[in-house]
Amino acid sequence: MARIGLIGGSFDPIHYGHLLLAESGLEQCALDAVWFVPTDISPFKESGSQATNQQRVEMLTLGIAGHKQFEINRCELKRGGISYTFETLETLTADNPDDEFFFLMGADSLADFPAWKNPQRICELVTLVLVSRPGCPELDFQSLTEIAGADYVSKVRNHLVAMPAIDFSSSQIRQRVTAEQSIRFRLPKSVEQYIHHNQLYQPAENT
Repeated sequence: MARIGLIGGSFDPIHYGHLLLAESGLEQCALDAVWFVPTDISPFKESGSQATNQQRVEMLTLGIAGHKQFEINRCELKRGGISYTFETLETLTADNPDDEFFFLMGADSLADFPAWKNPQRICELVTLVLVSRPGCPELDFQSLTEIAGADYVSKVRNHLVAMPAIDFSSSQIRQRVTAEQSIRFRLPKSVEQYIHHNQLYQPAENT
């Protein structure tokens, strides 16, 4: 049985915040692998990505290159449409019945978790791994207790992960490229070069 961490997102583009979250979860939860699961259409970002699915996967491939425990899982891209986490987890757990899955997410997302599609089913399928940074407010587990019960919350508490403060976001990186500002040291050099070579996130008049 393998212990597999999952990180979902648009990865438009992948940056060091994503990678450090994955590495922190891998190490502190004794995971065997972390799978990056790029969305097709996020339910929270229905306007879509600014890079194509292929470009986002290519940037992911560059970003995780050389890390033997990091992989890309394309199940949401293959399924297409709005990507609901519970559907993805049903697919992954059915396809890998001998493995144990952990869903890595920022601790600040816990407050929004009850609004996700079918949060109870998510808790039935995986252990949530909340990753917090210095200065993160104290976590309130009341809503999660109501969804999944005290025993599940105890399990989540045993898998809390801390990571260094790093305040990067894909949207900020896109905005900096559009504004012709430096994105150096925010993401792997190979991804930075890919963005510039393919002229991604350019001002409208340049596209």
